[in-house]
Amino acid sequence: MPPAPGIQPGKTGLLERLGLDRPELRAWAIYDLGNAALSAVMFTAIFPIFFEVVAGHGLAPATATFRFSVATTIGLTLAALLAPVVGTASDFGAGKKRLLGWFVALGVASIAGTFFVGRGAWLTASVLFILANLGATLAFALYDALLPSIASGAEMDRVSTAGYAVGYLGSGVLLAVDLMLIQHPAWFGLPSGPGLSPNAASLPTRIAFVIVAIFWGAVTIPLMRRVPEPPALPRPAGVRGFGVVGLSLKRLRGTVAHMRSYRQAFLFLLAFLIYNDGIGTFIRMAGIYGKEVGIGQGALIGSILLVQFVGVPFGFAFGALAGKIGAKTSIYMGLTVYTAVSIMGYFMTNALQFLVMALLVGMVQGGTQALSRSLFASMIPQEKAGEFFGFFAVGEKFAGILGPAVFAVTIAVTGSSRGAILSVIGFFVIGAVLLSRVDVAVGREEARRALS
Repeated sequence: MPPAPGIQPGKTGLLERLGLDRPELRAWAIYDLGNAALSAVMFTAIFPIFFEVVAGHGLAPATATFRFSVATTIGLTLAALLAPVVGTASDFGAGKKRLLGWFVALGVASIAGTFFVGRGAWLTASVLFILANLGATLAFALYDALLPSIASGAEMDRVSTAGYAVGYLGSGVLLAVDLMLIQHPAWFGLPSGPGLSPNAASLPTRIAFVIVAIFWGAVTIPLMRRVPEPPALPRPAGVRGFGVVGLSLKRLRGTVAHMRSYRQAFLFLLAFLIYNDGIGTFIRMAGIYGKEVGIGQGALIGSILLVQFVGVPFGFAFGALAGKIGAKTSIYMGLTVYTAVSIMGYFMTNALQFLVMALLVGMVQGGTQALSRSLFASMIPQEKAGEFFGFFAVGEKFAGILGPAVFAVTIAVTGSSRGAILSVIGFFVIGAVLLSRVDVAVGREEARRALS
């Protein structure tokens, strides 16, 4: 792949080492501020509690949790089904940035709409949460697909890890602000104390959601202005509107049928699907597991914040590490740490141990996922980036479905969450074995041949 425009050979400045030396790279990485903040507030830390306490008011706790799980599953499944079609359509002149903008608008409007969710309005909250999941997932798949067009193969690892590192910084700061808003509303001039009406009591949390929506929309603007639109694939004359969807489906069938032309990319995608299931399970089940074994709410919140802020320097560090030992070896290191954390989780009994586990996860989580993205990007043809990253998004979203399902089945069979935390090791081991069979050099050559 030829160097991206604007690269200055021999330049060794700090921004270049971080993967942020050009305006389009910085604009691309800044978008991850909003994506990561959205994930931390809406999908991990605050909205699940709001759903159970406010939207699910009047429901038994188990019923509220079940309905939230259903909404999560519906949103992730719809996104996984649509991502390849949307990605392929974006390759055919529909415009990656334009589609990304529409899906960000959908997500922003849905999150802002949660401001109006009152007690017992679980159905409205579920619909808005599904739409937010859909907008966020499809926008992020298109965001990923822009990476090969702005970064050369030599810098792709640094740029990808920079995006995750910047994202952790944004999510950590915004999550901290939102938590202060919720726990100390009087500091911000909001109603506080006992005797508040239900609407007043939930006001700080609902304002926190609006802040996330505004923040996500704002950090999308630099990307829309600075990141160039990749060249489109030619499409048959007369194909417009929904005809592009039909063309996309036809091309997807062809891609699946001819995936052997990109065997290494496909094998890596399979490995990623497996080991990212384990990572996704940690993200979604760690809080529940910690609460079950007696970890207090303060330690749980502190652990979530710790992961965000530790992820900033270690995200950049993983980019530098990949430049020395390679992305594939760096991913192995991340999976090894996750395996160790799973074993530690089995024996965990106190908050200090939980914080140590969070520290270790924060050290490798962003780097492992970022290097997975850049390694995949280096083995696919640039003109099909939307299509291939649509499949990549499927792998990411099924991490929210399969892993927790195995976790639940293990609990049902063994009667122990401690046994379930050990079951996650299987995802890391199988994923690592499949990754070992990926020949990165051959995969990159396959991508280069597709350009010729």
